[in-house]
Amino acid sequence: MAGGQKAKGKIEEVTGKTKEAVGRSVGNERMAAEGQAKKSKGAARQAKEKTKDVFKH
Repeated sequence: MAGGQKAKGKIEEVTGKTKEAVGRSVGNERMAAEGQAKKSKGAARQAKEKTKDVFKH
């Protein structure tokens, strides 16, 4: 289960990074901000899962 959450976090991070880059390149600040938020959410999810793994071992 934790592996699935880590993967989901990585996917969110990558799609957020892409959306942010596209938003900036076309001058769409809203899209860039949404991408930044999604990227941050993915990074937070990954950090949470890594923390859980530390306490399991």
